[in-house]
Amino acid sequence: MQCGFARTGTLFATEQLGVEPDLMTSAKSLAGGYPISAVIGRADIMDAPQVGGLGGTYSGNPLACVAALAVMEVIEEENLLERSIEIGDKIEAFLKGLNLSSIGHIRHKGAMLAFELIDSDGKPDVEATTNLKAKSFEKGLLLASCGMYGNAIRVMVPLTVEDEVLQEGLDIIKGILTA
Repeated sequence: MQCGFARTGTLFATEQLGVEPDLMTSAKSLAGGYPISAVIGRADIMDAPQVGGLGGTYSGNPLACVAALAVMEVIEEENLLERSIEIGDKIEAFLKGLNLSSIGHIRHKGAMLAFELIDSDGKPDVEATTNLKAKSFEKGLLLASCGMYGNAIRVMVPLTVEDEVLQEGLDIIKGILTA
């Protein structure tokens, strides 16, 4: 759900992993906010149920279907697969360029990115993560934490973000982490 439709630099993250799934579900970004879901699969599986045997709560709404087609057109016309990779690479380079020992592992596929905050012993620093989230919020930047220890920051930038807006967010992170 979260890593589909260009977020990782390919239409689906499975494309980067050499995986050809039998079935996939999709929603959220599929129709730019309109409620819709999709089941995508191999023809032999998709054709197996009797007529009317495959459905869902958010499938088939004509307006949502038009919105989904428009999203696919925007992804292609605005080169959002390439833009996703560009955003992820820019954020990773920015974080590495800060050269801070408090930034641990940085992981990303395209614009789907997270970075860990660690203490001087290299252990997860939940307090620093909580502080970064709170101070960022005060400055108008919403960040989310994740990870097994709650010390990773998820960066969820829209693929259509303007470079100036992206830089503004990165500057907020820099100011807090270097203070």
